[in-house]
Amino acid sequence: MTEQLNRTLVCSVLFIDIVDYSRHDVTEQVRLKQRFNSVLSSALGHVEQEERVIIDTGDGAAIAFRGDPERALYVALEVFDNNVDDLPVRMGINLGPVSLMRDINGSDNVIGDGINVAQRVMGFAERGELLVSRSFYEVVSLLSGDYAKMFKDEGARLDKHKRSHDVYSVGQAVRVARRVAEEQSRAKTHRRDAGYTVVGRTPAQVFDAGTHYMVSGYSEASVREAMQKLALQGGKVISDVSRVGAKWLASVDNPRAGGASVEALGYTHIISAPTREAVDVKVRELLKMGATVVREVELADGVWTAVCEKT
Repeated sequence: MTEQLNRTLVCSVLFIDIVDYSRHDVTEQVRLKQRFNSVLSSALGHVEQEERVIIDTGDGAAIAFRGDPERALYVALEVFDNNVDDLPVRMGINLGPVSLMRDINGSDNVIGDGINVAQRVMGFAERGELLVSRSFYEVVSLLSGDYAKMFKDEGARLDKHKRSHDVYSVGQAVRVARRVAEEQSRAKTHRRDAGYTVVGRTPAQVFDAGTHYMVSGYSEASVREAMQKLALQGGKVISDVSRVGAKWLASVDNPRAGGASVEALGYTHIISAPTREAVDVKVRELLKMGATVVREVELADGVWTAVCEKT
């Protein structure tokens, strides 16, 4: 963790909230929090300590996963598995950039857009519901065909800052991830048994997180090889190669997310670009300056466009 402090990384962030926690009396709050801590600790039992950072939010928790993106999904599903209807929770998952730091007590902490969006996505969820962001959905769906069957497109939602978020729901009854997890666990055990040489030759995986690429591999050489290929496409290193648990990780910016043009017509701004990622990035910049979305991002004649208006 020490060598990663104050650096930007692309992480999967799981945000969990105990529904209506503040409406209960102190005795019930203590019971709910103790139950929550027990359930979450059990769900995180198979995640290496160096691969996650836990932030206690009082009425819940946020967990940043620096390893495989699907780890966040496994933990969320296990929280549902361990919950016997006496713990009302809702959850949201996002994949995005965060910065690791120490808080005032010297404990590990996480800040940045990646965790902020995770909280917004969770805020759209109802009791007993798990929602994920578009960036997390797109990356995890590429890992296995089984994952795509788990998600349902719930459309776009606006948060209190008028920022739009495409969200996808995961049904409580879905347990496809359990089978996938078991298969991947057996595959990883087989690779370890086969010896270091085989693992060392395994190509690194590249996950498209919209504005960033997340590179993950079992050897430093494989990750650097993948980063070199991304560099030839114009990508620049955000977070250099570092070891987290059994894997090597790095993040590279996505050059496709740049190049958006903005045409100002009075108070109206028309954003256009050849990729949706580029438009999304520019729209977020305008929202931070107080603009509101008038027309969501859409594809027309091969060009992605959106319309914002100053307030």
